[in-house]
Amino acid sequence: MEILGIKVDNVTFQEALEKAKKLIDSGEKHYIVTPNPEIVVKARGDPQFKKILNRASLAIPDGVGLLLGARILGSKLSERATGTDLLEGLAALAAEHGFSLFLLGGGEGVAKRAAEKLKIKNEKLKIVGVGEGPQLGSDGKPKDNSDAVWEKKVVEKINQVAPDILAVAFGAPKQEKWIARNLPKLNVKLAIGVGGALDYISGEKSRAPIWVQKVGLEWLSRLISEPKRFKRQIALPYFTYLIFRERFKK
Repeated sequence: MEILGIKVDNVTFQEALEKAKKLIDSGEKHYIVTPNPEIVVKARGDPQFKKILNRASLAIPDGVGLLLGARILGSKLSERATGTDLLEGLAALAAEHGFSLFLLGGGEGVAKRAAEKLKIKNEKLKIVGVGEGPQLGSDGKPKDNSDAVWEKKVVEKINQVAPDILAVAFGAPKQEKWIARNLPKLNVKLAIGVGGALDYISGEKSRAPIWVQKVGLEWLSRLISEPKRFKRQIALPYFTYLIFRERFKK
């Protein structure tokens, strides 16, 4: 189905993991995206980003806003999955089936600490590498020559270990644009942008209480704990406006 022109797959969390396994087993290169209301709004003003989202092999809704939006538009999405939950699920999947994982992104030492936490939960998990990644512009490209050199080294490092799953935590839309640009030359089977997942898994930042997550208000908890996110959350009322405008067109 589509929400405001962006493809979203109606899958449960478990179905998403099962599809991810099939993508890995297919022998081809694939990438997964996790659209939320903010991403949908960004994509409306960025044709390149929109194209990348709609070409993904799997688009898993991240955020209760998409579920409510789908309902208002007369459709239904089964379940949402945050980048953090999805990465933890993929780590468990990898441990169960012997897939390898590479974590890319986060601040200094964040990916390494996240890897350690994931290994504690999944003893058989094979994490074949971690990296901080280059500084990128909003176009998903290195900001300067030094970042371009760093990016080349990161790509070489990834290709040396050939992970089954590459989790990229640069934040949207940088991570999706980076994946789309580099996937053809990456020796990986499945790539996914996971936003701030490494920060939360590593303990760099604290997630909202479980009950807050379950009622779909984790975004509000993040806004309270990180006031600098306020500017980004302006997209939410605009998304709501666009949903109702679309609804009354029908």
